[in-house]
Amino acid sequence: MCPTIGGQAQHVDGDVSPPAAPTGGCRPLVARLSSTDTMVVMSREPSPYVELERSAWAQLAEGVTLPLSAGEVERLRGLGDELDMTEVREVYLPVTELLSMRYRQAGELWRATEEFLRDPQPQRVPYVIGIAGSVAVGKSTIARVLRELLSRSPEHPNVHLVTTDGFLWPNAELERRGILDRKGFPESYDRKALLRFVMELKSGVETVTAPTYSHLTYDRTDEVLSLQRPDIVIIEGLNVLGSAKVRSDGSPGLAIRDLFDFSIYVDASSRDIKRWYVDRFLSLRKTAFADPQSYFHRYSEFTDEQAIERAEHLWDTINWPNLRENIASTTGRATLVLRKGSDHTVKWVRLRKL
Repeated sequence: MCPTIGGQAQHVDGDVSPPAAPTGGCRPLVARLSSTDTMVVMSREPSPYVELERSAWAQLAEGVTLPLSAGEVERLRGLGDELDMTEVREVYLPVTELLSMRYRQAGELWRATEEFLRDPQPQRVPYVIGIAGSVAVGKSTIARVLRELLSRSPEHPNVHLVTTDGFLWPNAELERRGILDRKGFPESYDRKALLRFVMELKSGVETVTAPTYSHLTYDRTDEVLSLQRPDIVIIEGLNVLGSAKVRSDGSPGLAIRDLFDFSIYVDASSRDIKRWYVDRFLSLRKTAFADPQSYFHRYSEFTDEQAIERAEHLWDTINWPNLRENIASTTGRATLVLRKGSDHTVKWVRLRKL
């Protein structure tokens, strides 16, 4: 049997990525990181992970009918994402099958626990899934795809997607705190409100509400998303697998990831993510930024050179530091890691064993 290699992400020469996936057979002792020339030596130690190349992963859902049409997949695709029927069938259909199996097993455990405690409840609490990853890595598209696939099952038709953007402090508050330029960093979120929201979900509160966010105005809105007895809730955001804020007495608090039933990290080479970020910025300049109401409308008149320079500056000063300091280090906390290649499609997966 070939040994597998698991563990935390590697930080080498300005890139953040786990060791490259094997190309067949046993993993070599020496592997090349995705976007550097640095070589790392890895030991043949036992691993708590199972790693599968895409072809092997796709076989896990052979014979399962894909419930989405080509038109529905097209509508779910985010700007710059390479999402098609093949990607959904080979990558996200197996993910959905795994999640549905975990959902059923969680229900059996819940019922057995209620019976053991002799404290029957009218309805089980929602199954909560966290999805984390960098800006521009495609996690929002993945979250939408999984919501659609999961909601097609009669076992769990009531599936909601909540993005943590709604829990960002309003721009006025960020300006008051002097951290508007650190939007997306952990301190830019109302973490107490986010934790309270997840706690209410896992406490079985009948109706739970979440604030919403407008990417047009780049700010929170006055509207709220109401969730009534959901079966599954997907929570997507940059820092959902991050550590809890330390209390004033130095003790650790409760992190929202502690309340997740399953978590996914969407990974890729930081060099590729930067390129995707710049490409998306150039596309937005001609679409969303062109709207006079857009917070970024001023960028719509930029030349290609100006837009590239601005996008690279935003990446280098905000998004890359946040990825390096806060996001990439959470890879090892995910139940499932989806690793993308330079073409923006998933190449291999890593699943934590039970």
